[in-house]
Amino acid sequence: MRQIRSLLFGLLWSVWTVGGFGLLILVLILVRARPETVRALSRVWARGVLFLLRWLTGIKHIVQGAEHLPTSPCLIVCNHQSAWETIAFLLLVPDVAIVTKIELLKIPVFGSYLKRSPMIPIDRDSGSKAIRKMIEDGQAAVRAGRSILIFPEGTRQAPGSKIEFKRGVELLASKLGVPILPVAMNSGEYWLPGRQSKKSGVIVLHVLPAIPATTRAKDAIAQAETAIQSALDRITPRAT
Repeated sequence: MRQIRSLLFGLLWSVWTVGGFGLLILVLILVRARPETVRALSRVWARGVLFLLRWLTGIKHIVQGAEHLPTSPCLIVCNHQSAWETIAFLLLVPDVAIVTKIELLKIPVFGSYLKRSPMIPIDRDSGSKAIRKMIEDGQAAVRAGRSILIFPEGTRQAPGSKIEFKRGVELLASKLGVPILPVAMNSGEYWLPGRQSKKSGVIVLHVLPAIPATTRAKDAIAQAETAIQSALDRITPRAT
């Protein structure tokens, strides 16, 4: 039954994305909609996906430390276990600029929204050029009053993996000069990888206190890494 519910979720997710928003994106292109309008519509999409997830698979979520969510630009660093956190942050931080793989821009409908939001795509095969582009786009987002979300591990990690940030995160932090907001979450315990079924339960997203912009980037990133690992150890379900 769990697998059937998961398959049904995947089907309705596709219908909601392609059927509900596929034609709308064409309209947005024709009228040259402002990025703010695109982001508002992406929040409608995200709300629908999370509703389907809760209704069909029983996956809910809670936010701990919501009082720490940003009211001014900051660099949000969060561990990465599934697609859930990318969707959830569209609602938690409405104008967030997400650092994402350039490959996602090729996804029908969803990629068009990413381009027009806009987000911060990076080509990981471009080396230092990709880092320079990420910094430039990040600085532009901050000037526009937007917070930036980056998954500093570089790719999804299985639950229980040790948190290890990539070097580019420290460089980004040093160039932006904004507070760093560490976030830990355990979505991989319930949103399982590949074709595996999704498991009902409550995803915990823990927003930790921000690290001041005056902190040296190297020290701030080390503090964020330690804080996320500590929080993740607390919120990850224990085997019985």
